[in-house]
Amino acid sequence: MGMHLRDGGANFALYSSAATVVDLCLFDADGVHEVRRIRLPRRTDDIWHGFVPGIEAGTRYGVRVHGAYDPENGQRCNPNKLLLDPYTRAIDRPLRGEAVTFGYALGGEEEDLVMDETDSAPVAAKSVVIAPAFDWEGDQPPGTPMADTVFYEMNVRGFTKTMDEVPEELRGTFAGLANPPAIEYLKKLGVTAVQLLPVQAFNDEGRLIDAGLANYWGYNTIGFFAPEPRYCYKGTDGGVAEFRGMVKALHRAGIEVILDVVYNHTCEGNHMGPTMSFKGIDNDAYYRLMDERRYYNDFSGTGNTLDVSNPPVLRMVMDSLRYWVEEMHVDGFRFDLAPAIARDAAGAFEHRTPFLSAVAQDPVLRRVKMIAEPWDLGDYGYQVGGFPVGWSEWNGGYRDEVRDFWRSADQSLPAFAARLSGSQEIFAPSRRPPSATVNIVTVHDGFTLRDLVSYNEKHNEANGEDNRDGESHNRSWNCGVEGETDDEAVLALRARQQRNFLTTLFMSRGVPLLLGGDEMGRTQRGSNNAYCQDSDISWYDWSEERRKDPLIGFTAGLIALRKSLPVLRSEHWPTGEGDRPDAVWYSVWGLPMEQEEWDHPAARCLSVVFDGGADNAVEPGPSVLLMFNGAPEAHTFTVPKEQRFGPAWTLRVSTEDGTLPEGEAKVLAPGEEVSIEAHAMLVLTQDAPA
Repeated sequence: MGMHLRDGGANFALYSSAATVVDLCLFDADGVHEVRRIRLPRRTDDIWHGFVPGIEAGTRYGVRVHGAYDPENGQRCNPNKLLLDPYTRAIDRPLRGEAVTFGYALGGEEEDLVMDETDSAPVAAKSVVIAPAFDWEGDQPPGTPMADTVFYEMNVRGFTKTMDEVPEELRGTFAGLANPPAIEYLKKLGVTAVQLLPVQAFNDEGRLIDAGLANYWGYNTIGFFAPEPRYCYKGTDGGVAEFRGMVKALHRAGIEVILDVVYNHTCEGNHMGPTMSFKGIDNDAYYRLMDERRYYNDFSGTGNTLDVSNPPVLRMVMDSLRYWVEEMHVDGFRFDLAPAIARDAAGAFEHRTPFLSAVAQDPVLRRVKMIAEPWDLGDYGYQVGGFPVGWSEWNGGYRDEVRDFWRSADQSLPAFAARLSGSQEIFAPSRRPPSATVNIVTVHDGFTLRDLVSYNEKHNEANGEDNRDGESHNRSWNCGVEGETDDEAVLALRARQQRNFLTTLFMSRGVPLLLGGDEMGRTQRGSNNAYCQDSDISWYDWSEERRKDPLIGFTAGLIALRKSLPVLRSEHWPTGEGDRPDAVWYSVWGLPMEQEEWDHPAARCLSVVFDGGADNAVEPGPSVLLMFNGAPEAHTFTVPKEQRFGPAWTLRVSTEDGTLPEGEAKVLAPGEEVSIEAHAMLVLTQDAPA
């Protein structure tokens, strides 16, 4: 499928069951003037195809599909609209929501029912033919086991946009992320994988452009095989070589590349959206339509849902995923609104739906990381714990319940403990290990960590929607003052809370995901929905003040400590049984927790030992003692009195003052008392199991 170079030209193939005629249109080097039009000569099983002599790498092209324009019966073919090849490997320019790309007459009395006859070709983005060759120089994937992974979620543009060490022309591009200063920062931090917000080609909605905004996050895909052109510094291949160079550079540093992918919907929106590719090729085949065929089923909240239960669409998605692994060398995927992709033809979600079945038997995809955002907007759309063996999931419960504990919500203790130990009750029933949970506290969608402890309310006024957009229930706590403040006591508490969240994240069973910039106190000034803010609201702040933030070193120390503690990365669930159970919970008095202590609504204190020498330990290592004070006042804790852990515990982390003791670290004996400040925690370890 798509355009592929062969001797003297190229083969081209396009799926459409709706077409009566398909024209392949070739353009000049500027992508403005049509220089040649070829009517595809053959149709085999709804695939239109032919060999086109004279095609070379860099050729710009598009397609025109003739067929019914009959929205009420589900078809929207319009040969006046130049369409992107669904399999295009590159696009020649960023898509900017041009009005001429709409297939119907804008402003007409019958809205989308009347076909627009304006030719979109002069301004429409063009597909670009690429040469497949690239010198990978023996590139090999790092192959980091899921249990040992530390994810770092970032936006390619925002990460280097203000990084002075990166040449100005490279900032905000794939080449910028591949630049040595950017990679060196990631290496020093200790993360093992970057999870990139969408880099498949996407569209800026016209309403955003009119408002002087942009689709910064990129969850508006149109090219499932093509890198986003705005992240390309130079070249005629739409950023393909630059993307590959970025992957190669990150792999050399031992860092994996995970793509956040959006196969649940496209940028073509609902019945009032533009016609840029799929809608004009075969609307009824690519999208889930309602019984009234003019309209779209929308499990994504964006106007449409791709019908991945339909074999041609399923093939495209699977071909796309394999392409990014085999040809672009990525190491895995995070699937946006994954249940929307994993539904059957009737819209139901279960393990044997076409997409999940296809992934389960695919030899290419079985060797990379597959991560679901396990919710969408349809019925039965919340599927945390619902994905099959081989999948990991973003754990929304971890985010909510860890936030609840540290904001001192009543009755938060039992759920907090369950999340710390890997959410066993959620993931074990599907025969998956603790690495099935990707633990999140903050992600792109919501507050940054600094804003989580600085704002009770969202502040999205810059989006131009009167602050109506974004989540209103954030489980945040501003520590007493809304927004910026000079109050030293409030600032100290906020700094401690940030350390609490980070320490909890990296000391939990499961796989941690760090939102990029949280390690340096990045703020979005209270915005929890900065999707359209391609500005300093979203970009990383590489000022001297931020670079000197002690939180960076604190975070790096936590990641290094986690890597030294096999018990936190164990792929076995805590049993709580046997002579040496591997997870034991203690009260503030150092005694095993009683049920009434778990049930007390105002309980705010607890300790846990993850025993590195437990009966089921595959890789014996140090034991870990975590002591939590989520109360608004200091409490005196007793170190668990059991001797089986050894004669002494060594203090490794204190969130009270942000210390990571080394050398002459404090040592505590079983039964010894220690005072822990309000809203703080300690991490202690045994050097080796007893």
